[in-house]
Amino acid sequence: MKATCILPLLLLLTGGSTKPKEDILEWWEETIVYQIYPRSFKDSDGDGIGDLNGITSKLNYIHELGVGAIWLSPIFQSPMYDFGYDISDFYAIHDEYGTMEDFVTLVNKANEFGIKVILDLVPNHTSNESMWFQEALKGNEKYYNYFVWDDGIIDENGNRQPPNNWLSHFRGSAWEYREEVGQYYLHQFVIGQPDLNYRNPDVVDEMKNVIRFWLNKGIAGFRIDAVNCLFEVDKQLFGGVYPDEPIAIGNDGDPGSHSYLDHIYTKDQNETYYMVYQWRDVIEEFRADDGMPRLLMSEVYASIQDVVRYFGEGEIKGVQMPFNFDLITDVDDSSSANDIKRAIDKFMTYKPIDQNANWVVGNHDQSRMATRYGSSLVDGINMIVLLLPGIGVTYMGEELGMVDGYVSWEDTVDPAGCNTNDPINYVKTSRDPARTPFQWSAEKNAGFSTADKTWLPVATGYDTLNAESQNNSRISHLKVYQALNELRKSKVFRHGRYESLALNNDVFAFRRWYKSHIYVVIVNMRQTEHTVDLTYFENVSGNLKVAIVNIQSDKVIGQKFKATSVPVSAYESMVLKVD
Repeated sequence: MKATCILPLLLLLTGGSTKPKEDILEWWEETIVYQIYPRSFKDSDGDGIGDLNGITSKLNYIHELGVGAIWLSPIFQSPMYDFGYDISDFYAIHDEYGTMEDFVTLVNKANEFGIKVILDLVPNHTSNESMWFQEALKGNEKYYNYFVWDDGIIDENGNRQPPNNWLSHFRGSAWEYREEVGQYYLHQFVIGQPDLNYRNPDVVDEMKNVIRFWLNKGIAGFRIDAVNCLFEVDKQLFGGVYPDEPIAIGNDGDPGSHSYLDHIYTKDQNETYYMVYQWRDVIEEFRADDGMPRLLMSEVYASIQDVVRYFGEGEIKGVQMPFNFDLITDVDDSSSANDIKRAIDKFMTYKPIDQNANWVVGNHDQSRMATRYGSSLVDGINMIVLLLPGIGVTYMGEELGMVDGYVSWEDTVDPAGCNTNDPINYVKTSRDPARTPFQWSAEKNAGFSTADKTWLPVATGYDTLNAESQNNSRISHLKVYQALNELRKSKVFRHGRYESLALNNDVFAFRRWYKSHIYVVIVNMRQTEHTVDLTYFENVSGNLKVAIVNIQSDKVIGQKFKATSVPVSAYESMVLKVD
């Protein structure tokens, strides 16, 4: 079926520029941030678990992608209840991943490739096996005050109960009783992750020391995990009692689920922003010493108004990059071109005019981009991420179109899935499918490991969907990704302005221009063919020349089309240059 575009449905009224003029860009504004989940990237020693030396061995691959910064999910010492997000020692490398010497080697080798290393900072909580928590259980007052404790309440039957109805992200009460102390401790995540008490100045100083320790190791910044959970409400405002949280409107009907409550007392507290601003001050100390700017990124699932507060307030600086998850939370394969435009425009509208946008379509906590949008849109979504104004973020494997792997109930290890105790519906909450090993080749275990059994099973289909085969192919997702990365180095995409259109329900398009140079990117979200008129964009007329196309396209690089009638095939994505 063919349809002809008559009028664009939505028009961005103002060109979206990330900078008012052609400023000198910071390093993170000129590259892609590539997320590596170390446990699943590359195993160097045959134990079935990815490690630091494995990452080092693949730096050339990352360099050839055109990536200039890698962000590593947690590599700190941990009992691995939550696979590194439960940290027992913030100053040490987890044994399975290697040694401090291995880490220093990784940083040094990365620098040789021009690749900067960013670490995951997990400041909200520690592990219940940490020295800090163990000392708290022994009655050490200093470390007791590192955590959030409460006596709980005695019910009408004389039984001790948690202080209130607060729920963990991983189901059930957010409070756990310890006989050694005779109190409950708060854990907004798994039981083995006691929350740190940021109303205690000692905790504030400790985390600043953690930041300084790793910056001194040569890293280029941090991604801050679960930052909007740092503070819970001050119970002194409620007579010394932590109040219940209200039931969420439109909840899922499951009283044990985190989404059952509206978390007005445990998330997005005002003090959180000012704590983050203090961490920015710490990284600025290092810039003052050596002149190199460091990057802070924050993970925040919150309203757009709360997300952009992390940029800072007035003269107070915050993170340079609060993650924009709108292309994860707001849209998927069922979305129209209008929906895509709205999701993109939202962040562009709310961010401060002098700050950068950023584009994220996947991570270790979410179903993979190719699964959520469909494999036919892999190149189109990468065009959006890499060619919109701002910072592009890629979760490992998105450049290949890797999809979620199947992980059986028996093989499931993610606490988000295991805690359901449901062998049928665990897949709805388990994050394991997005964490299956990276697919390097058609060899055993996709070239990830020589082990007989890997920590998670390799996804099926790796014999054809892998980095080696795509690198050796003339046309592949990998080759498209590399071409996009090369194109985004031009002034049009580094400094140029932007506007977007939903040409109809199916076709989303945006224009990037710098002086007389103009490009138009088209993404067809559906299987329907269209002929579109791109002269609805200002200064787009005459002929347009094909610069990049997705792997399904039958168009040829250099082929020309009239701006008034560009044919767009089913699920076709392309980058066109005004001739």
